[in-house]
Amino acid sequence: MENKTSYEKELKALGNNIRFFREQAGISQETLSFRAGLHRNYISSLELAQKNPTYTTLLKLSKALNVSLIELVTIRGE
Repeated sequence: MENKTSYEKELKALGNNIRFFREQAGISQETLSFRAGLHRNYISSLELAQKNPTYTTLLKLSKALNVSLIELVTIRGE
């Protein structure tokens, strides 16, 4: 069984991607939260890798950020 921290790297990469695409779009966490139908604090928690989003949440974020789901979850160069 995987331990709690086994996906930390991936969650951090996802949080970085969310922040990157949000900043690239020139929008605040609040604006992203409104577009995605999520709470602003939840957006912050995702960007800080404190929460593990559901598939539905990832779909909402990719639509709100106007990027593909694959772009959103791809781990970029280290």
